[in-house]
Amino acid sequence: MRMLKRFAAAVLALAAIAAVLAGCGGAESAEIRVGGMKGPTTIGMVKLLSDSDAGEGSVSCEFTLAGTADELTPKLVKGELDLAAVPANLASVLWNKTGGDIVLLAVNTLGVLYIVDTGETVQDVADLKGRTIYATGKGSTPEYTLRYVLEKNGIDPDSDVTIEWKNEASEIVALLAVGEGIAMLPQPYAASAQSKIDGLRIALDMTAEWDALGTESKLITGVLVGRREFVENNPKAVSAFLDAYEKSIGYSKENVSEAAALVAEYGIVGAEIAEKAIPYCNLMYMDGGEMKAAVSGYLEVLYDSNAASVGGALPDDGFYYER
Repeated sequence: MRMLKRFAAAVLALAAIAAVLAGCGGAESAEIRVGGMKGPTTIGMVKLLSDSDAGEGSVSCEFTLAGTADELTPKLVKGELDLAAVPANLASVLWNKTGGDIVLLAVNTLGVLYIVDTGETVQDVADLKGRTIYATGKGSTPEYTLRYVLEKNGIDPDSDVTIEWKNEASEIVALLAVGEGIAMLPQPYAASAQSKIDGLRIALDMTAEWDALGTESKLITGVLVGRREFVENNPKAVSAFLDAYEKSIGYSKENVSEAAALVAEYGIVGAEIAEKAIPYCNLMYMDGGEMKAAVSGYLEVLYDSNAASVGGALPDDGFYYER
């Protein structure tokens, strides 16, 4: 009888240990479905993805690469993705549309927009007046950035310039190649255009122009968001992902050639272009209070300019995820 009791106690002890181990490791072992776009917001993620595919590192990911944010957002809202790297203003729009079901986890990219031309005609923002500017990203960060910088420099974006919005950067490159106008392009597309068009130069760095306005806000291009249900149910997995993401962004900044090879491997852009573009992509990891201060300031600027750009209302504190 005594031996039976000892045996039962041993079984219970082993069960308890198994439960503790499961509790410690279960969240981290969850496979995370992540979405990203062909551009800077995914360039910082490539080392994390490479490690995951190799079975190394602390996270396991199933990755979906898309050409535009419009391809990712339905998947995120429907629960087909857990996390996604998206434009900063879109994160706020999704928060509003879903009634707070989307939360902001981290900033991954600051400003990546550049005015390019084939001459020396653009030296400052004032030189944009009266010009035709080709750009992509209508209804997203590029449009609001361009309009804000123009307005704050005394240029009416609706009457003092002609902004022609294109769906693909390749359309703009074709126009620039025959000497048509000037353009605002994000990296790595600006670097790609420079590789194809002799004499094409970066005339204005829109991040520098934004900073020159002296506001408290930062120009933010890309952020990482997640479904609230997934994030709240898997805090350890999310924390492990964020740690790996921060290291991955650091890797891309510090190991440009190696990161460029991975960028090409994941079909984002060719290695040669990526190597030229990465130093201009303003890759940056921010979370917690630093993220909240930077993003809330940026969204306030957008809201004051056009409330629809952030979904009609500024997010409350519940939007900003704290580990």
